Amino acid sequence: MPEVDSRALHNGYRFRMAIPRSEIDQVREATDLVALVGEVVALKRAGRDYRGACPFHAEKTPSFYVSPEKLIYHCYGCQVTGDAIKWVRETQHLDFMDAIRLLAERAGIILHDDSPAGPGSNDKKIFMESMAKAVDWYHEQLLTNPGGRSVREYLKTRGIDGEVARQFKIGWAPDGWDPLSSALDLSPKQLEGTGLGFINKRGRKQDFVRDRIIFPIFDTTGKPIAIGGRVLPGAALNADGTPPAKYKNSPETPIYTKRKTLYGLHLAKQNIVQTGEIIVCEGYTDVIAFFQAGLPRAVATCGTALGEEHFRTMKNFASRIVLAYDGDSAGQKAAASVYQWEKQHEVDVAVAKFPAGVDPAELAQTDPEALRRAIAEAVPFLKFRLNRVLEAAKIDTPESRARTAEQALPIIAEHPSNLVRDEYLREVADTLQLDLAMLRSRMEEVMRAPQKSVEDEAPQRPIFQSRSRTANLQAMPRPGIEALRTLINQPELIRTRLIGPHFVNDVQREAFEVIRSGVSVVSAMDDLQARDRDEAASLLGQLAILESEKEVSPADVSAIISQLLRSAATEELKVVDRELREGVLDPTTAMHTMRDVKERLTMLDGAHGALAEQNLTTWLAERNGVSTQ
Repeated sequence: MPEVDSRALHNGYRFRMAIPRSEIDQVREATDLVALVGEVVALKRAGRDYRGACPFHAEKTPSFYVSPEKLIYHCYGCQVTGDAIKWVRETQHLDFMDAIRLLAERAGIILHDDSPAGPGSNDKKIFMESMAKAVDWYHEQLLTNPGGRSVREYLKTRGIDGEVARQFKIGWAPDGWDPLSSALDLSPKQLEGTGLGFINKRGRKQDFVRDRIIFPIFDTTGKPIAIGGRVLPGAALNADGTPPAKYKNSPETPIYTKRKTLYGLHLAKQNIVQTGEIIVCEGYTDVIAFFQAGLPRAVATCGTALGEEHFRTMKNFASRIVLAYDGDSAGQKAAASVYQWEKQHEVDVAVAKFPAGVDPAELAQTDPEALRRAIAEAVPFLKFRLNRVLEAAKIDTPESRARTAEQALPIIAEHPSNLVRDEYLREVADTLQLDLAMLRSRMEEVMRAPQKSVEDEAPQRPIFQSRSRTANLQAMPRPGIEALRTLINQPELIRTRLIGPHFVNDVQREAFEVIRSGVSVVSAMDDLQARDRDEAASLLGQLAILESEKEVSPADVSAIISQLLRSAATEELKVVDRELREGVLDPTTAMHTMRDVKERLTMLDGAHGALAEQNLTTWLAERNGVSTQ
């Protein structure tokens, strides 16, 4: 196999270096595709394959399949197809080389390059290793450093004992300028690349946090990528006399993106998949509290508001999302921003109600049963929004009741179900003592001119944005589909009988020309994508994962090729006719050709079908300047 050239394209991205094809195949084959995809999508076995909800488009009925045998995934809904390399590129927004590096590292494979690595190509690996060492060091300080005794005692008052600290790898940053930097001998580049420290004005290394409880932040695979530092009670004031921030979170780095990360997901994902529910909190201690209360399916955003990319991740694990914010206005405002995403990602979003001023961590300590009950009794998102309007309104006059109804109607109008909308209209009518028929009439006006609340605006994007063009099998000629599927699954029956001109569809012909040599499907997809032929690559991927209805027989192959020849010959005869009209062919030659081809087409299904197939194939090859070998 040739090496992948540095000038080639892969899905529109230039390779930064050359890698032997054999090593690319080795990385792909060594990757457990089910485990890789399963870090994002909840997969369940379906025969020889695995099935889950597609991460590339919103759906309620799972149509996304992963084939561990053929090393390919495919969605029957949006038709996206790919392998492990493409999966990493699409879901983690990496270029081809970075995706290969990531998978090679997972598999313990050393890549051999014949050109210098691009800038920073190995940095992420170094940063990840540095972060892992730092988390271990902070954790050890909490458990064994005599200076951390008061921290351990404080954590116990919050219900966090040694077992919990070990489960979440909680640590402690001693009070000092550079204890971590010195203990691990981190370079300035490592400090900056991980966010663990920096070079101060005096030119000395300085740790990012000091005298704080450390909550490590992990990716979905359980690798630490950042830290959050919580201030201790009684901490010294800042130089300007202001109190220090309660939390100090890692800045964004090459290994950490806040808007894509959910604290605790690596521990919670198993229970989330089992229950189909995910609980979203505001802080690290809230997540821990839910685990201790017997609800180990809680996660939290990391110093940023709940956003679009968080929903992309959560949707792949659960169909029900419970927002467990505290009862203050900040939590309510955060909850009110996600209604559009509920519709977009086809998930059920509910909101748990807590006593005003009480957060889940406090409730878990004082009344864990009340915490569990709050989650069980979480109300649908629309009801939560409507209750906010009704509970805040003064409805002691006809005018105030009318104003409240006008505020409620646009919220109700956003729900896609007529029946649900009508049920909430009844509730508004009862609460505000208004005529239901009049409310329905006003609702029709609102529906004709829908209003959008600023807080509910959300970008309309799929869960993961695929960069590749996909092939639509339904719109392609069926004989070509069957020929390629047979070539993939039973190549010994058909390979020597096919040539490119048999395929009247350009995408099918491109796919055939690459796979005819006997390369694997994923290698053929690589070659096609390197030439920006995404549709042909998608076609091969889809055909590889589609289960054949039955094993193809030699007679079936003859029938497939017969159909291919009828279509191909008919199209070629149109070219002959055009050449006749344009004077390229003399009438005698053209008429003889047309008569001969039509005669042989009638012979295809008879006793001389094999000879007719051979003659027609030779004629098509000569007309198109290709070999029949």
